[in-house]
Amino acid sequence: MDPRVAELAQRLESTGYLCDDELATVLFLSLEMGRPLLLEGEPGTGKTALAEAIAASMDLPLIRLQCYEGIDATQALYDWDFPRQILHLRALEALSGGGAGGDVEEAEKSLYDERFLLARPVLAALQQSPAVLLIDEVDRADDEFEAFLLEVLSTFQVTIPELGTVQAATPPTVVLTSNRTRELHDALKRRCLYHWIDHPGLDREVAILRSRAPEVSVELARQVVAVVQELRSGTDLLKPPGVAETLDWARALQHLGTTDLDVEAAARTLGALVKYRDDTERVKAALDRMLAR
Repeated sequence: MDPRVAELAQRLESTGYLCDDELATVLFLSLEMGRPLLLEGEPGTGKTALAEAIAASMDLPLIRLQCYEGIDATQALYDWDFPRQILHLRALEALSGGGAGGDVEEAEKSLYDERFLLARPVLAALQQSPAVLLIDEVDRADDEFEAFLLEVLSTFQVTIPELGTVQAATPPTVVLTSNRTRELHDALKRRCLYHWIDHPGLDREVAILRSRAPEVSVELARQVVAVVQELRSGTDLLKPPGVAETLDWARALQHLGTTDLDVEAAARTLGALVKYRDDTERVKAALDRMLAR
């Protein structure tokens, strides 16, 4: 491994995020080339956590744009503080003795001063750069929003008609995540470097669990991860547990004083591991087989 990639992996590890060589390499290239990084994978595999770890390891602010169905450029860029604008207009009227307010053109211009601007995540990232901009669950947005993102990520600048163009002095580090509920357009993918984050293997997941929850014993951590790994591969679940659920389950067991995983303790704490009723029934049946061996 390139020593620079190894150093980056160590910096991430210092924040509690353990990544493999492939992920560390593509992240290093993203940072070196100034290209956005698109992360796809199942929910709970650490995509959002990676952006948080990048920000922490580089001592940069993390600015998050949570995507959802119907989001548009206004929610991502900026808005005007309408109540404050009204108060400002009333103050001008009071100063002018209730008249027209003097120079109407100047009054209108003052309404669109930067102090009344509400910067949303994308604009905030451009203004505060260097920063880490996390565009989370971009697959939830629609095609028009993807086109908007493509334009912004190509130039790292936006134009506000009333104020002019805002361009990042240093382009932000951009991480996009997708749970692949739909396919993203090729144009957006071409703009990014890409990596699929899969569920970690047993040893790596144990290491992640011990790093994030050191209060959990090594023996209990291995038992929990072994069960979770088998549930992912051998059980047809609506929502297989991710690493986040592994952490929650291990912590829940630890809080109950569990030192050795058994069927009774596992069944009592399933609410930390699975979130669908059908999955709960399937997991209970699977646990009876696995833990009775």
